[in-house]
Amino acid sequence: MESSNGEKIRGKIIRLLGLKIIDLYIIRKFLGTFFLAIALILSIAVVFDISEKIDDFIENGATLDKIVFDYYLNFIPYFAVLFSSLFTFISVIYFTSRMAYNTEIIAILNSGMSFRRLLRPYLISSVIIAAFSFFLSDQVIPHANMVKLEFEEDYIHQRPRRFRQKNFHRQIEPGVYVYLENYSTISKTGYNFSIEKFDGSKLVSKLIADQIRWDTATDKWSLRRYYQRDIDGLEERIITGRKKDTSINIRPEDFSVRTTIVETMSLKELDDFIDQQIMQGESNVKAYQVERHKRIAFPFSTFILTFIGVAVSSRKVRGGIGLQIALGVIISFTYILFMQFSSQFAIGGLLPVMLAAWIPNILFVFVALFLFKLAPK
Repeated sequence: MESSNGEKIRGKIIRLLGLKIIDLYIIRKFLGTFFLAIALILSIAVVFDISEKIDDFIENGATLDKIVFDYYLNFIPYFAVLFSSLFTFISVIYFTSRMAYNTEIIAILNSGMSFRRLLRPYLISSVIIAAFSFFLSDQVIPHANMVKLEFEEDYIHQRPRRFRQKNFHRQIEPGVYVYLENYSTISKTGYNFSIEKFDGSKLVSKLIADQIRWDTATDKWSLRRYYQRDIDGLEERIITGRKKDTSINIRPEDFSVRTTIVETMSLKELDDFIDQQIMQGESNVKAYQVERHKRIAFPFSTFILTFIGVAVSSRKVRGGIGLQIALGVIISFTYILFMQFSSQFAIGGLLPVMLAAWIPNILFVFVALFLFKLAPK
């Protein structure tokens, strides 16, 4: 009964999309080749990663279930999305070039189907892959990366990270600014600390301390040799002391936030995080904004590279399938190279963030249109 209902739903979808047998044939070829290629490259990646990290696993006492379930099961979705555009392109070129060399493309076009109409099953397949990649990157990978990063901290990067923050400036809440000359994550101690509170443009309070240290027992900051100045109109009050415990809206981990933290956030969480970082005056906020725009721009590369792949591989060329696959790999890596360069230009302030994330797609749209004109009609 369930099988019958499934067939009916499938039939309705096929009729709604106006699909023919040849469309279903191409979709099966496309998706089958893509998932097989991804499975093969992930298997190779896992083998190489195991060979590289096996000593760390043994030395740090990682159990088999943690290695498999906490690390590698969460390792796979990230790399599946990372390689998705590349293997979409290679998959299209591989099976389409085989269809061309078996004269299937010629037969399809001679039957009266236009080249534009031939692109429909490719478009449907690329929509499925792009939607699947976006779902993984937004809903699955953030949690998976959180578990994977925790595993790496426990069993791969077990030694404490020696990190010293210098000249730390941050707005921790509206009108409240913190400054530290330097801070050590090992001792959780900062030096030459100051916190200023403003009411509009007027300074209402300033606290200066020679040293500030995080007290893990009370979850508060302990100030040493402090000087506090409170201003109320024309009146001023000065308080000094040797030690004082205080609650400030900042924690030790805020001094060592890594850019990889964004890998553990969904798109909505990333938007909130960026707003918070802008409010706090974080200097590295462009790196987070680039990541945010890349998550939206990256799935569109699936469509662009699919159309380029069809245009490149739909005719016979001297050199055979191998030449077309080599050309596909070159174009794919050129796209990835453009993406990396434009991201660095945005982080360096040479390009607007949104333009940097989308410029590879814009350039390759023109490449796709050019190759489309050269494709067999």
